[in-house]
Amino acid sequence: VLTEAAEKFIGRATVAALAGGPPATDLFDPALALGAHIELAERAELLAVAPCTADFIARAATGRGDDLLSTLYLCFRGPVVLAPAMNTAMWEHPAVQRNVQQLAADGAKIVPPESGWLSCRRQGAGRLPDPETLLSAIVEALPPPS
Repeated sequence: VLTEAAEKFIGRATVAALAGGPPATDLFDPALALGAHIELAERAELLAVAPCTADFIARAATGRGDDLLSTLYLCFRGPVVLAPAMNTAMWEHPAVQRNVQQLAADGAKIVPPESGWLSCRRQGAGRLPDPETLLSAIVEALPPPS
């Protein structure tokens, strides 16, 4: 799933190349008759949001569902892995920390951001965890094979 902000930050072509196909973007995709959020939630074994923005964290923590990703989160019944990534000031803000605590209490596995150079050209906490760390968290959260 590619949000509007992610499309501007990363780009549709980059995500399509990495994912091996076009990303889902439309909550009202006519090809998914039951609703994109419902059909995608039913197909998935795990929901991973990486990078997980302060905006998504706030939407999820408060149950706001007004785009494809937030409604998918609300429909999904399996394990959820969230990998926050943002500017250090945002990551350290009490509202973001409160929302992260709420999501953890709701059962989401939070993969904490790392420290290092950020896209804002500053150093600090907020960097997306390295791919090996993310993969390990995802594999650990997956349900055992049936």
